[in-house]
Amino acid sequence: MLHGPQIPFQPNALMPDGRVTVLDPRGAGLRLFQGTVEQLYTGCRWAEGPVWFGDGRFLLWSDIPANRILRWDETNGVVSEYRNPSNHANGHTRDHLGRLLSCEHLTRRITRTEWDGRITVLADQYQGKRLNSPNDIVCQRDGTIWFTDPAFGISGWFEGEPAVPELPESFYRLSPDGELRCMDDSLAAPNGLAFSPDEKLLYVIDSRSMPHRQLLAYDVDGAQIKNRRVLYTADDGGQLDGFRLDTAGNLWCGYGGSEATNGVRVLAPDGTPLLHIQLPERCANLCFGGARKNRLFMASSHSLYALHVNAQGAL
Repeated sequence: MLHGPQIPFQPNALMPDGRVTVLDPRGAGLRLFQGTVEQLYTGCRWAEGPVWFGDGRFLLWSDIPANRILRWDETNGVVSEYRNPSNHANGHTRDHLGRLLSCEHLTRRITRTEWDGRITVLADQYQGKRLNSPNDIVCQRDGTIWFTDPAFGISGWFEGEPAVPELPESFYRLSPDGELRCMDDSLAAPNGLAFSPDEKLLYVIDSRSMPHRQLLAYDVDGAQIKNRRVLYTADDGGQLDGFRLDTAGNLWCGYGGSEATNGVRVLAPDGTPLLHIQLPERCANLCFGGARKNRLFMASSHSLYALHVNAQGAL
């Protein structure tokens, strides 16, 4: 079942794990003394989009270039193919009813997997023009879906197929009644996105901002967003990608680009770096899972890693 490189990994026998570095005193409480980084699987070409299914005790994530979605079973550690081909699926989440929502690069659409396995297309165009290549996705408690639409999947053959963009690189809001609205088309390449626990703030990664990648914050007022500002700038050369929040509003961000920055950067709600989790590979995206939502799953280049932390995911 392997499609990509296998990355050697040596678990750390020491506690606390030296791969977890406290950057600010407030971050010390997020580190679990007994928590150690584990490699759950290796052999992907580019791992992305993890999503946890607590009702089935399994995790799904994408191996985009290999055109498959993988499934890790918590009960026995077995990894299998959940969907192949996957239309070069990237980011995933669950909707307010627990159904799988997926961003597909090849078909340039947002889909929902119904309980019986049927695929429903939720969005594939805006104002009569095809979407670029939906990247990451979140769902509010009322069923409203938000997703980013950069051009990564149509820029070559590796994660989709080449095409000329018909729309600006933007992010969108899809209301429960099916209305699709472009919320901001001024970003260089919108990537990961997530809400604060109270859904009053929306965070979006601008992954082609210059000279460094930035994490932006917006105030959310019903169906409107306003007061865009920069929460964090990766001025150490780190590449921000996907992220999720814990119940305290801290942002756990996929990070990397060099041996020193590869892993996860944890930010306070005010943007202060609190913690860094060092990984052998760049982390593209992550999610919380496990019975208590305190296990961090990290899709990182060719591998899937996990770490128990002293925090719980907000979703």
